[in-house]
Amino acid sequence: MTGVFIGTDAFAAGVLTAMVGTSEAPSLVITRPDSAKGRGRQLSPPPVAVAAAELGIDFIQPEDIGDASVLAAIDAIDPPALALCAYGAIIKEPLLSARPILNLHPSLLPRWRGAAPIERALMAGDDETGVSIIQLVEALDAGPMAAQESLTVTPVEDFASLSARLIELGARMLGASLAAAREGSLSFVDQPTEGLTYAERIEAQDRLLGTSGNAEDAARVVRALFPHIGARLELPSGDFVGVREASAEQDGPSQGVFEEQDGDLLVGFSSGALRVTRLTPSGGREMTSSDWLRGRPELGPS
Repeated sequence: MTGVFIGTDAFAAGVLTAMVGTSEAPSLVITRPDSAKGRGRQLSPPPVAVAAAELGIDFIQPEDIGDASVLAAIDAIDPPALALCAYGAIIKEPLLSARPILNLHPSLLPRWRGAAPIERALMAGDDETGVSIIQLVEALDAGPMAAQESLTVTPVEDFASLSARLIELGARMLGASLAAAREGSLSFVDQPTEGLTYAERIEAQDRLLGTSGNAEDAARVVRALFPHIGARLELPSGDFVGVREASAEQDGPSQGVFEEQDGDLLVGFSSGALRVTRLTPSGGREMTSSDWLRGRPELGPS
C-alpha cells in the first residue's frame, strides 16, 4: 500500500473499500472535515473517513487540501499518481499539477459531467452508462481519459443497484490506471467533442413528482433517488409523502386523482399512472402503501 486516495461520499467509500486487498490499495486517505448533519445538526464524519477507520487506513481531514502539510504528507509517500473520487471540493494549484490526479467519474464522459451523473442517467432513461477515468484539470470533468468502460442499465435499475455495479467496475479501472502510472505506461486521449451534457446537483424541485407530467418519468425519478435522497409526492391534503418504490402504468385515474387499487396507491398523471407500493409518511417510517392506506376511506378501492 503506497498510494493516496482522495474522496468523501458513500460512492467514494465503496470504491475505497473495493480497492483494499489489491496492489493499488492506498496507504493514505484524504477526505473532507466532519460536517453537521441531520435535524440535530451534529458533527458527523464523511463516509470515506468512516470506511478508512474501519479498514485501518491512515486518513487526514484537512480544511484546505492545498495546505503545505497535506502536500508534505503526499510527498512522503511519493506516488506516481493520486486517486480521486467524489471529493466534493475544488482542487487547486499547486496540488493540481504536482502529479497526475486520476479522477473516477461514474458516467460515459462527456455525457453527464458534474455532481449527479448516476441520478441524471437514471432520470433520463439512459440504457447505457459506465465509468471514465480522467486526469483532473481545472475545468469541470473535462480532462483527458485514461480509460472508459460501459455497462447496460436495466429497466428496473435504481441508484442503489447501479451505483454498486459502477463501484465494482470503477475500482477495477482505477486500480488498473494507477498500476499503469506506476509502470510508466499511462496514456490519455481527449474526450469527444460531441455529446456533452451536465449532471446538475439534485435540488428540491427535482424530488417532487408533479402529476402534470409523465408517470414513466416519475417512476424513473423514484428509482434514481432511491435510497439516498428520495422522491416526494404532494397529497390532495397538501401533505407530502416520500415515494420509495413505484412503477408506471398506462391506465389509471385522472390526473391528480389518488385512489387505492389492489392494496397500492395509484396516482393519476397527465400521461399514465404511478403505482406506489412503498412510501414514507411525513415524520414517519417507511411502510407499504397497503399499511398506509388503512384508515383512509377517502382513498377507497376503485
